[in-house]
Amino acid sequence: MKPLNYAILLYFTEVERVCADDVIAALQPTYGHFRALRKTAVTEALMTAEKNGLLEEAGYELDDKDDLRVYYSANDASRAIIKKYIG
Repeated sequence: MKPLNYAILLYFTEVERVCADDVIAALQPTYGHFRALRKTAVTEALMTAEKNGLLEEAGYELDDKDDLRVYYSANDASRAIIKKYIG
């Protein structure tokens, strides 16, 4: 099993555009017992990856509870980097 942050980045090589809630739902079966698989920690990991140039902000919306959902995506170059160093 890869570290959680690696799994988060690898997930972006499989999808076009997702938010923290989507990442949590996708990784829940394997990483559900990890404390770091919580919205605040996943959001922080996504923001860090964005600041490091691996992810790009791809939109935002309010959910049904009026909480902000920020969507991220990985471009082709970022996907190649992620796959090369993690995959």
